[in-house]
Amino acid sequence: GRCHLYVSYSCLWATRTLITRKLKGLENFITVSVVSPHMGAQGWAFKNTDPRWADADDDTEHQNFRHIKELYFLADPNYGGRHVYSPLDKKLVNIVNNESSEIIRMFNTAFNRLLPADKAAVDIYPEAHHQEIDSINEWVYDTVNNGVYQSGFAQSQSAYENAVYPLFKSLNHPEEMLKGKDHLIGSTLTKADIRLFVTAIRLDPVYVGHFKRNLRDIRHGYPNIYP
Repeated sequence: GRCHLYVSYSCLWATRTLITRKLKGLENFITVSVVSPHMGAQGWAFKNTDPRWADADDDTEHQNFRHIKELYFLADPNYGGRHVYSPLDKKLVNIVNNESSEIIRMFNTAFNRLLPADKAAVDIYPEAHHQEIDSINEWVYDTVNNGVYQSGFAQSQSAYENAVYPLFKSLNHPEEMLKGKDHLIGSTLTKADIRLFVTAIRLDPVYVGHFKRNLRDIRHGYPNIYP
């Protein structure tokens, strides 16, 4: 009960932490609050500020808080960084981390001694595959995860094209890697699969229309990636 995770379902980075929490069976160790998917001028808001989203929560730990940023200022009144998804250490009143790749790495091993054997055995970052996972994650982050936003928020046609073409070119790589198999590396789900999944699952229902990432869709253009 010491760790509480704050997320937005609309954020692909935050979704990675929820997936890892579920895979590792950490529901009884890490509680969750879901904020509104609508990011306003004050950042991510709790339900008491934006009640339009039925699945959003108020902050059960701090009932009077209205935005995630208040958690950061509670931990450090002089904080000047990003106010995003994060786990809070309730005992120390401290933001543990707000980088999703580091959060899921912590979730992967930090609770193993407290978990049943089957959950402790789940390893999304196996040591034998560190180099492969890190290599895949590097280009998936740059051209796929980040690529949808670079093209979606492009301020010119040339900026759009400089992001959208590399995005779809990059998707050809995992499409080829997944021929006849379910996972990018070996026969086990890893961080690399999770990183690709959180963008791929959003491409057709969100990015194709909202961000005009419409050279192809996942369902018809990438049958091996399509869940």
